[in-house]
Amino acid sequence: MPPAHPFDDDKLREECGVFGVVGVQDAANFVALGLHALQHRGQEAGGIVSHDPAEGFNSVRRFGYVRDNFTSQDVMATVPGPLAIGHVRYSTAGSKGQTAIRDVQPFFGEFAMGGAAIAHNGNITNANALRRELIERGSIFQSSSDSECIIHLMARSMGRSIPDRMEEALRKVEGAFSVVAMTRTKLIGVRDPLGVRPLVLGKIGDGYALSSETCALDIIGAEFIREIKPGEMVVINDEGVQSHFPFRPQPSKFCIFEHVYFSRPDSILGGRSVYETREAIGRELAKENPVDADLVCPVPDSGTPAAIGYSLESGIPYAMGIIRNQYMGRTFIEPTEQIRNMGVRLKLNVNRALIEGKRVILVDDSVVRGTTSRKIKEMILDAGAKEVHFRIASPPTAWPCFYGVDTPDRDKLLAASMSEEQMAEHLAVDSLKFISLDGLYRAVGQFQGRDKACPQYCDACFSGEYPVTPSDMIDRGFEMKPAAE
Repeated sequence: MPPAHPFDDDKLREECGVFGVVGVQDAANFVALGLHALQHRGQEAGGIVSHDPAEGFNSVRRFGYVRDNFTSQDVMATVPGPLAIGHVRYSTAGSKGQTAIRDVQPFFGEFAMGGAAIAHNGNITNANALRRELIERGSIFQSSSDSECIIHLMARSMGRSIPDRMEEALRKVEGAFSVVAMTRTKLIGVRDPLGVRPLVLGKIGDGYALSSETCALDIIGAEFIREIKPGEMVVINDEGVQSHFPFRPQPSKFCIFEHVYFSRPDSILGGRSVYETREAIGRELAKENPVDADLVCPVPDSGTPAAIGYSLESGIPYAMGIIRNQYMGRTFIEPTEQIRNMGVRLKLNVNRALIEGKRVILVDDSVVRGTTSRKIKEMILDAGAKEVHFRIASPPTAWPCFYGVDTPDRDKLLAASMSEEQMAEHLAVDSLKFISLDGLYRAVGQFQGRDKACPQYCDACFSGEYPVTPSDMIDRGFEMKPAAE
């Protein structure tokens, strides 16, 4: 399902969201609700696998939104039982934009000790090498997804239990993984040793839930217990939660862009409200990059908390100068050439009465290709604005992500080839300023700024410093940042 128009094509996209529930009646219904809350992490497709003691494992996989596929009683009746996991997908590996139903997770495998299903958020950076090795040894792959490697590695393991086999498999995997998996009786959650992608634990009645974000626990009425720690594996069954750490300890490298954009603003990350963090980013942005203006306007919706923070810090009034059409679906209308030329106007409209004659500060979360920023600027000027100043709530995105984010090739990233001043000239705005990397770290709670010797987060998309070597991409010709740069 390719993007419908340029607005969708000029944002970084998360790969997916994972959710699992054990110990409740009709667990798949809870999973469907959880996936609905995680829809922002992937809109391409979704899937649910459940286990019922009488009927065994069952699965359902569909393209499109959760609300269009997993609200039918007839569909949900096919996945009964007290244990289920689910996945929403936005592909970063495999047949991106041309997904086959066999690529849709969770993946299922039948082992000597019983069946298991697995859902993965992240990206395996040595998947190509693993896949070649597994195929040479006789494995037959059904999908183009990097995540399927985990199932095949588990099948070849000599571990005595499925959790043991999963441990052995994940020790051979490089990159980022937050995994939710299930056997006939157990719900399993694992984060990679760096903890790049999020995973949280909740309690619902006598059962438990695992989720990519806390907002999905809220929708099912689950109590947030804690985050799964980097490098931790939890195994949950009737006896409760067992935890251990099967990987060599490493300094945490949680994705800092989760704070900026990916996570929902009503989620909690690292004990901090995502909304409050984004407001703090806006305040820091105003301190670093002030400008005389009449209005602070967010680019909906991701720029809103940062715009509020910028307004509060600067004292410049906040206004909804751009209105988003919330009911514009991805398949709203056949994208003819005439419709494509309308571009951003299909989703955004300028509030002319507020904008006309004003000096406007537009706050957005990022600039990727710059195509949307330019169109929004033109819309603001067409509405009669005197000046347009962009303020961006992240540093320049100059490097691709290989850990579960759909990033364009480096040569398509505006900041890879242009300075801040050149970007402002390219976009034809009165000014363009980004928050500094140190400023972003301060806003997320690292008040001394970024530790250059050992950064507290993964910030490779800004710094070019990759905590895990992207070996597959290097084999394809990707050039890492020189160490001395």
